[in-house]
Amino acid sequence: MAALGRAGRALLRPRGDPGGRRGVRALRRSPVRVLQPQSPRQSPQSPRQSPQSPAERPPAAVERSAAAPGLWYEKAAPGDRRLGKVVTIAKSKKFRDNNGKVLLEGHRLIKDALEAGAVPQTLFFSTVGHLKLLPEAEIKRASLVKVKFEDIKTWSDLVTPQGLLGIFSKPDPAKMSYPAAQLSSSLPLLLICDNIRDPGNLGTILRSAAGAGCEKVLLTKGCVDPWEPKVLRAGMGAHFRVPIITNLDWESVPTNLPAGTQVCVADNNPSAPAGTTSVPRGADRAGSAPASPKAPVKPSPEDLMLQPPEHEGEEGAAGIPELAAQHYYEDWARAPVAVVIGGETHGLSPAALHLAASTGGKRLVIPVVPGVDSLNSAIAAGIMLFEGKRQLLWRHKQEDDRHKLPVPG
Repeated sequence: MAALGRAGRALLRPRGDPGGRRGVRALRRSPVRVLQPQSPRQSPQSPRQSPQSPAERPPAAVERSAAAPGLWYEKAAPGDRRLGKVVTIAKSKKFRDNNGKVLLEGHRLIKDALEAGAVPQTLFFSTVGHLKLLPEAEIKRASLVKVKFEDIKTWSDLVTPQGLLGIFSKPDPAKMSYPAAQLSSSLPLLLICDNIRDPGNLGTILRSAAGAGCEKVLLTKGCVDPWEPKVLRAGMGAHFRVPIITNLDWESVPTNLPAGTQVCVADNNPSAPAGTTSVPRGADRAGSAPASPKAPVKPSPEDLMLQPPEHEGEEGAAGIPELAAQHYYEDWARAPVAVVIGGETHGLSPAALHLAASTGGKRLVIPVVPGVDSLNSAIAAGIMLFEGKRQLLWRHKQEDDRHKLPVPG
């Protein structure tokens, strides 16, 4: 107050307050702080006096791999949160879809993905020896982070973790490089999955599709996400051996089929023997299209011979088309052909039956012993796919033999 002088005190003194006590109290409640010039070391912007931004923080310890001298990796510092994101990617389909990332675990799966052209983003490993089992040129593109095995075990979904986790960009089937042996064994045989919701079943189905040499696998809306960890484990690398087109509505399914494809549906309804037609009215388990509550009509052989083909696509009373039924081991696979497998809970959708009817397809019956409720959808898919493979290879051999016959002079 002494620095203000008499004139200053007079200006601060409000009217009606000769002593100026009210103005003095106000100054004491809101003091004015004058900052003197400081040296650079004492500046308020000094790193010692303000928190560091992420760009200013010291980098993690970076080391060169002795097992693979061309690789550099970093050691995760205590409290590194990147590994925690693995759980989010693994358990959240929404996160995978929005961010275009998938989680792969284990040497076999990661190696198959790298060889097929999948793009790695981050690889977490517990020992440097894990890197020796992977193609060096491919993993150079990823961030390599060494973490404790206990941390991987905490986040791993496996009973016995291998100590290797990878975050990859979600693979695009159009950009993948599938194994040459797989491509050379590919057949004009396609698989359509309809409401397959069990992860283990879908993974097993994909594995069978790759083993049978399917050209492509189509997953309609309602199927489980093929990039869920359980599906990946059951698939055993099938995701990187056969193209998988996901999240299709039935209107777009025909555009993903080769021209002239005949679509057949798998059935294990024992009440519909070969040569009969039935009108499915609901959904049964094991990918079957159940028959109507009434016994199916069994036409005579003469009726079947006189029945024109276009009657096979006519709709029954429930608005669902009638399909000619036959045993799965009879002749049906003519290139190109697609087989629809329904889920165990909801079975085949009416849209699948309409598509089959529009292509002149059939209902392929897997006969079971009376009293057996149903077959597992993955088992039904394996039976259909390998039978279709057998028939296509046999037909191809017959055509080759005809071409080799001498031409009459």
